[in-house]
Amino acid sequence: MEKQHMTTLTDKPGISLFKAGSLKLNELNEIIKIEGLRSQMAEVAVTNNSNALTIGHFIMQPGVEFEYIYDSVEYKVVTKGKIIMRDQQGNKYVAEVGDVIIFSPDVTVIFDAESDGEAVYTAHRKAAAEFAPQA
Repeated sequence: MEKQHMTTLTDKPGISLFKAGSLKLNELNEIIKIEGLRSQMAEVAVTNNSNALTIGHFIMQPGVEFEYIYDSVEYKVVTKGKIIMRDQQGNKYVAEVGDVIIFSPDVTVIFDAESDGEAVYTAHRKAAAEFAPQA
């Protein structure tokens, strides 16, 4: 898979519009190597200066659970269905359409296998090349 050149949305002045479904999403099971994971995402750098900001689209279908460690502040807005997650203490969170999820840096999240939803997100970090939209 060829990844697009990592430019930022603020390299040129103007308006950027991403129509729903226009970004070709990556299969997370291929990136993080969890067999049976049915989840996709793509992210785009807004800026890469010292206050780096990234936006992305995340989809998770029922399948297998997976653990992710957030290394920066990130928030997700659920746009469809529900995303179910737990913290390391076993507390369960069910986010539904319109809900906002905020992850602090250095937090481990377990996304439950029963999740079936979509979210857009903003992260205060540089965009990860492996999550760039597919070419």
